[in-house]
Amino acid sequence: MAVPCPADKMQTSPFPYSDTNKRYHTYDYYLKHRYGTKCARIPIDAGFSCPNRLGCSVSNRGTDSGLDRLDGSGCIYCSARGSGDFCADALLPPAEQFARGYETLCKKWGKRLPAIPYFQAFSNTYAPLDTLKRLYNEALSYRDADGNPVPIPAISIATRPDCLPDDVVSYLADLNTRTDVTVELGLQSAKDETLTRIRRGHSFAAFLDGYTRLKNAGIAVCVHIINGLPGENVDDMLFTAKTLAALKPDFLKIHMLHVLKNTPLAGMWEAGEVPLLSLSEYADIVIRQLSILPPETVICRLTGDGAGGELLAPLWTKNKRAVIAAIDRGFCAADGWQGKLY
Repeated sequence: MAVPCPADKMQTSPFPYSDTNKRYHTYDYYLKHRYGTKCARIPIDAGFSCPNRLGCSVSNRGTDSGLDRLDGSGCIYCSARGSGDFCADALLPPAEQFARGYETLCKKWGKRLPAIPYFQAFSNTYAPLDTLKRLYNEALSYRDADGNPVPIPAISIATRPDCLPDDVVSYLADLNTRTDVTVELGLQSAKDETLTRIRRGHSFAAFLDGYTRLKNAGIAVCVHIINGLPGENVDDMLFTAKTLAALKPDFLKIHMLHVLKNTPLAGMWEAGEVPLLSLSEYADIVIRQLSILPPETVICRLTGDGAGGELLAPLWTKNKRAVIAAIDRGFCAADGWQGKLY
C-alpha cells in the first residue's frame, strides 16, 4: 500500500507515470495503460535446465558465456528449482500449470482477467528451437481449467544472456509480431568481479551482447539485479544502476539477496562470510537506484520472494508490504522520484 505524501510535496514533485501517489513507474500502471486492465501473471516451469549447472540435457544448448562456469554448481544463491519455487509442479504440462494458476488468481480477485504466461524456472531459451516454438506457440492459446479461452496479450520468458543464439532471437522477434514478448535477462551485477564471485557463469560483456541483440530485434527486455551480493558495497550497487540507466531497459526487477537452504550461499552465510543488508539499508539503496534510472523504465519488482520453508535470511523480506512501505516513505521524505537524478 502506498504511503500518502503531503499535498505540497505531490505538487512540487509530480511523477508522470503514476496515477496514485507512487513515485516510481509501477508494473500495475504499465499494464493498465497498455492493456486497459490488470493482468494475471502465471509462473510456469516448462522443464528447462541451465548451462551453468552440471547434468544438463545434451539436447539443450547455450552460447559462449565469456566467463568460466567454475564447478558447474550454478549461481551460489539459486534454489534447486532454478528460481521457479512458486511455479506449479514441473511434472505437469505447461498448459495445465497455467490453467491451475489462472483459476487460483481468478478466485483471489473474483473475476477473469487477461493473463500473461511467465516462463520462469531456469533458462527458458536453453533448448532446441523446435522445442521453443512448440511451447511458446501453444502458450498463445492457453485455456482455463474449464477449457475456456483466456486472453493472452503477452508472454514473459526468463533466460540468460548466453542462451540467445541468433535463430532463437529471430524466432522471438517473429513471436513478438503476434503477442507482446518480454525477455527477462538476469544480470544481477554490472561488475565482472561480482559475477565471478557469485559463479554467474557469464561476463557483463556477454549480458550486453544478448541485451543489444534483443533490443535490435525489437524485443522488450526486463533486467534483473540483486542488491546485497557478496563483496559489494553501496557504490557497486549504484554502479549497476548507473550502467543500466545508460541502456534504458524497458523493465527492471530489483531483488534483495536471499539466503536459501541447500545453496552454496547458505554455507557462506552460516560461516559469517556474507553480511546482509537491513531493511532500512535496502530501502535507501533502492531509492537511490531508482532516482538515477530513466522514469520510462517500468519497475516490475522492488523486492523478491523466498520460498517460506527455504528462506534462511534476511527474514524481513517475508513482509513485502513493509519493504514497499519503507521505499514509499523514503521517497516521500526526500521529495524524490524515479529519474529525479537521471
